[in-house]
Amino acid sequence: MSRHAVRCGFLVAAIAVAALDVALAQADYPNRQITLVVPLPAGGTADILARIAAEQIRVQLGQTVVVENRAGGAGGVIGMESVFKAAPDGYTLICAPQLTYSIMNVLNPKVPFDIGKFEPVSILADYPAILMVRADLPIKTMSDLIGYAKANPGKLNYGSQGHGQIGHLAMEQLKEMTKIEMTHVPFRGSAPAMTALAGGQIDLMFDLLPSSKQLIEAGKVTLIAVASSERLKPFPAIPTVAETLAGFEADTWMGIAAPPGTPKDVIKKISDAIAQAFRTPAVNGRIAAMDIEPRGTTSDEMQTKIRKSAERWTPVIRTGNITVE
Repeated sequence: MSRHAVRCGFLVAAIAVAALDVALAQADYPNRQITLVVPLPAGGTADILARIAAEQIRVQLGQTVVVENRAGGAGGVIGMESVFKAAPDGYTLICAPQLTYSIMNVLNPKVPFDIGKFEPVSILADYPAILMVRADLPIKTMSDLIGYAKANPGKLNYGSQGHGQIGHLAMEQLKEMTKIEMTHVPFRGSAPAMTALAGGQIDLMFDLLPSSKQLIEAGKVTLIAVASSERLKPFPAIPTVAETLAGFEADTWMGIAAPPGTPKDVIKKISDAIAQAFRTPAVNGRIAAMDIEPRGTTSDEMQTKIRKSAERWTPVIRTGNITVE
């Protein structure tokens, strides 16, 4: 046998051994601690949801799952990049909101990685945006709002959680569909924006039910419409925006993803574990009690939602010339 043949034989054997090692590692997954990175501060609804998911992955797969909050950079870019560059072995995951996966590169072309290369795992839950006005404003319906805004162009000030956040994009979509004029007042997060709305410093805003329900029930702000495809169970008398503006929809969701190149069978193990846990009455009820809708989807379903999110919000960003750096 020639030396070349021997070398080729050794090479083939080495490749086969390496492939076997990878296969065994995947079959044995997980055999050590998993880290779930949340690119947001601790304490909010998104963070709580991530911790529920981490707990259930531990229960289903039998390994410790540690949640690390790595907030920083516009849209959580620091936490996202740390996971993007992590080993694609299923031991480092990201849990982030919808817009992070779908339009981060559109809002900020300087982001040093391609969000489209993340491997989707599962959507944990979703929740629609809701439209509220300050309590003393003579606006009770979408028709009232449109009529008032057209009669008073530029007079209304709307708040948001920040540039490029769901409240900003939803209102820009509303402005584009109705051709009304309003002034944007961005805040650093939902809490200060809702405080300003309740205090009368701004006129209206889109936010999420978990962070605003108490103010609505206390009469501090007025809920006039919900941006879901159906009316919400806690407020069945409140119409959807789409009942006035066909096709209008705005929501957010939290989803888990893995670094580019993570093996599909590892992703499926995690996705299946989440789905199984989120179907149990205890976990399902715990999440529903937060006024969000439990999901636990497949990887393919999450990929479809990412694509639809990008299709909805990219034109809004382009038309409004919205950037975040």
